[in-house]
Amino acid sequence: MLVEEIMKDKVITLPPDETIGTALKLLNEHHIRHIPIIDEKKHVIGIVSDRDVRDASPSIFEEDTDPEELKNPIKSIMTSPVTTVHPLDFVEEVASIFYEQEIACVPVTRNEVLVGIITEKDMLYTLIQLTGTHVQSSQIEVKVINRPGILPQVTQVFGKRKVNISSVLIYPYKPDPKYKIIVVRIQTMNPLPTIEDLKSEGYEVLWPKMPGMLS
Repeated sequence: MLVEEIMKDKVITLPPDETIGTALKLLNEHHIRHIPIIDEKKHVIGIVSDRDVRDASPSIFEEDTDPEELKNPIKSIMTSPVTTVHPLDFVEEVASIFYEQEIACVPVTRNEVLVGIITEKDMLYTLIQLTGTHVQSSQIEVKVINRPGILPQVTQVFGKRKVNISSVLIYPYKPDPKYKIIVVRIQTMNPLPTIEDLKSEGYEVLWPKMPGMLS
């Protein structure tokens, strides 16, 4: 999946000389958490979060607050430089950026011009779509030997039962690197027949674990 498929192309932005008070107003009005700061060429030169603005705003608990603080330019609190991604980058790569840099938002640029934005909420929704949990389905986890060609062999069992597959994920089997876990979501609320098919083919079903269904 590409970034351009999940990014928001309508982005609330501000120039660097706009005030902190304006940023606070936009964050509240549009229920957003980040505002890219752009120059006259729409190049991203900084970014501010709701936390940045909140920390720079007068405290409601202090009597001697200075409302003049809200008149300071947004460039005085923006984060710069800014990590950006391209519309044709893969979403999986962007997820790694979110994790490694501990950020919650990345602007999307093409030829250095801002064209969109991706937030952690967008990433979470995409994960839900990729895992197939947004549709009525059942999850089956199968332990398999880690060798080429094993995935089509397993999915062949599902094909014989003629059940629709919503998603397929593969992750390591931590106790033994010689094995993998194949997680398959199928569009049925009764996975028992498919599970029995898998077991009859010699596969070990790790989930679901239910009475009478020991691998």
